[in-house]
Amino acid sequence: MIKDILRLKYSAKLSHEAIARSLGISKGVVAKYLGMAGAARLDWAAVAELDEAGLERRLLGRSSAETAVIQPDFAHVHIELRRKGVTLMLLWQEYRAAHEGRRTWAYTQFCEHYKTFTKRLKRSMRQHRRAGEKLFIDYAGSTLALADGSRAQVFVAAMGASSYTFACATTDQSMRSWLAAMARALAFYGGVPQESRARDSCGNQQDRIM
Repeated sequence: MIKDILRLKYSAKLSHEAIARSLGISKGVVAKYLGMAGAARLDWAAVAELDEAGLERRLLGRSSAETAVIQPDFAHVHIELRRKGVTLMLLWQEYRAAHEGRRTWAYTQFCEHYKTFTKRLKRSMRQHRRAGEKLFIDYAGSTLALADGSRAQVFVAAMGASSYTFACATTDQSMRSWLAAMARALAFYGGVPQESRARDSCGNQQDRIM
């Protein structure tokens, strides 16, 4: 419509009122863009050669498409986060790299918008835990590289009610290492829960009375 305003003024020599009536806009809008074109020293010969984006750049500095923030595909982000070792920081860095030179969200904004996205997903049932009732235990995440070139397993325990977490490294996932890590976790908590919950070899959760 901006280009039409300039065409009707510079080429057809119509008045502001006639242009406004022809395009169904106010005379104020016509005057605004004609004023911007005058400030940019544009005549019809220059305007005719420009596309809409180029005209916007000449009048406004940058086109609306260039100044718009590129929206991440949060559905893809949500799926990718299920993969081992994938974090929001990593996905944000990939998002920024994929749209280099364009406006993108900063990391904190990226996280906030993702949080808003997840709130629209199907909600799960909230579990209410009594303090001291359950301790969740498992090996989690990737292994850690050690100075001697070997790799360590990460044992994690978390209280069900408070999510108070303990973690330590073990050489393997043998029963000996498992029991030693459990002993360290219970010493860390200063007591034992009513029961602990771990995963069996098939990935199913099992309750164990302490």
